[in-house]
Amino acid sequence: MKEFNLEEFLSDGVENTVKSIAKVSLLHPQAGKFMMQHIMESKQARKKRADAEKNGRHIPPFLIASITNRCNLHCRGCYSRANNAFVDGDCASGVLSAEDWNDIFCQAGDIGVEFILLAGGEPFVRKDVLSAAAKNRRILFPIFTNGTMMDEAALDLMEQSRNLMPVISIEGDEKLTDERRGAGVYSKLRAAMRELNKRGILFGASVTVSKGNMKEVLSESFIAGLEEAGAKAVVFVEYVPVNKDAEAALDDADRADMAGRIKALRNSVGRMLLISFPGDEEECGGCLAAGRGFFHINAYGGAEPCPFSPYSDSNVKDSGLLGALQSPLFTKLKQNGNLAQEHTGGCTLFQQQKQVRELLSEVTE
Repeated sequence: MKEFNLEEFLSDGVENTVKSIAKVSLLHPQAGKFMMQHIMESKQARKKRADAEKNGRHIPPFLIASITNRCNLHCRGCYSRANNAFVDGDCASGVLSAEDWNDIFCQAGDIGVEFILLAGGEPFVRKDVLSAAAKNRRILFPIFTNGTMMDEAALDLMEQSRNLMPVISIEGDEKLTDERRGAGVYSKLRAAMRELNKRGILFGASVTVSKGNMKEVLSESFIAGLEEAGAKAVVFVEYVPVNKDAEAALDDADRADMAGRIKALRNSVGRMLLISFPGDEEECGGCLAAGRGFFHINAYGGAEPCPFSPYSDSNVKDSGLLGALQSPLFTKLKQNGNLAQEHTGGCTLFQQQKQVRELLSEVTE
């Protein structure tokens, strides 16, 4: 039996994703041209990661960057608001500047990172950071957005910068979306989709899958509706509860059902790219957080294992990306087997909050 090779597994996955994005972009001339050029960039990035691996240094192919702690919505069951991580007014002092983020993006391109998922808060409150991302064309930037803040300037920026790809959050139909995100949100995000499609801007949708909407969002009719609206990809994200006992979280049977439904959808629904996150951790050899496949950078530059494990012992502004990847906390999590532990509820480290806090105390004493 062939030994599992994480670098090969991740790089093959990224390569297939890039090729799939290129394929679905063929009907949009500008986007298609950019993606064909990016395939060459992707090969160079893969070589950088492979060379680093030979020298004993593992580089993840993607990062998650929460570029702001501001959000204009109050979604029911929001993990970050429950943790007091979001604010409604001006950003708190100490958040990274656009120049700081540009430096991080440049470092990422230099070491072979191919995707940086821009999140928040609501990323479109930081158009200065989005402008910085647009200049770093070696990297693809999916922007996870609630879809309510895409003004003319934002649309112009994305139309000119094909490495910026909005991914709009939707919970299902109008009733399900507005119940969680607020009255009138569904109509706003549908309007955003129409404008993106009109301009030929590649975009996708992000769906948080819970027991309450699972049947709806994993149906052929729902996915076909998104495809008709112009979406080229759907990212299914398992709901991580605000508390461990939340009834909305998927159980093992739900997760198996979800995997089967997504597999069937891939065979039946057009040219759309369907991605599941966190996906099958067994196939990945465990959780991909803490630098195995990605890590999270918060609005202040703190390097965290993942958004649902918000603990940090290093700041990328001080250590750089390479330093953060070798942080004592990340090293402990990998060496101690925390990333391989069984769990329920979609997130390995979320269920190990006590253990992660204890490890953080050990490495920061």
